[in-house]
Amino acid sequence: MARSAIKKRKVAVFDIDGTIFRSSLLIELVETLVAAGVFPEEARREYAPAYRDWLDRRDSYEKYIGAVIRTFDRHIRGVKRKKFAELMNEVAEFHRDRVYRYTRDLVGDLKKKGYYLLAISHSPKYAVERFGKQLGFNKTYGRILAVDGRDRFTGITEHVTLIMDKAKILRRAVEKENLTLKGSVGVGDTESDINFLKLVDRPICFNPNGELYREARRRKWQVVVERKDVIYVLPRGSKKL
Repeated sequence: MARSAIKKRKVAVFDIDGTIFRSSLLIELVETLVAAGVFPEEARREYAPAYRDWLDRRDSYEKYIGAVIRTFDRHIRGVKRKKFAELMNEVAEFHRDRVYRYTRDLVGDLKKKGYYLLAISHSPKYAVERFGKQLGFNKTYGRILAVDGRDRFTGITEHVTLIMDKAKILRRAVEKENLTLKGSVGVGDTESDINFLKLVDRPICFNPNGELYREARRRKWQVVVERKDVIYVLPRGSKKL
């Protein structure tokens, strides 16, 4: 059968960290790498000030996660891929149920309806792939870490431009997997998700940060907040959070 004759599937695209997973895969991975002695103890001290500032609400979560990323990039060079994969499996297994109810149930509902589930994250692909598989995602995209001839990480991230552009990845997946954006769903939580949310028919801003919330209010996108055991669906364009 010709490719054009095959019925196209609707796509649902999700961010992972802070959108489905109630933490960050990268943060949990770095903490595990330190605890296992793969990263030095001093690595934790590199992002500790940013963590305290966020915890005490003196600065943003984005600055905290940025500090964690810099620490990861600084220390991943020379780490064996096999050891990294073992620890990532431990992280994914330990945290497999640490998810938000709203997005967990949405993923399950869309899967039953035959949607193609796509996850796009700035966390390492090894982490995103392992976590996404547990949730039933069809395809996952994350940072691809280069390795050398000894199967150790070089500290270089491949295809950086592509992974930073989630809209470009979505368009690529739609073409490659014979999908359609008609009836599509997208879920994100920060401003890095705005570009792909513009492409889908049903954009959902879940627990959005300030910049994404302002964009959602301007565009009248749906905003959903899950706090403790309550899920709030705000009126579109609402000025209150």
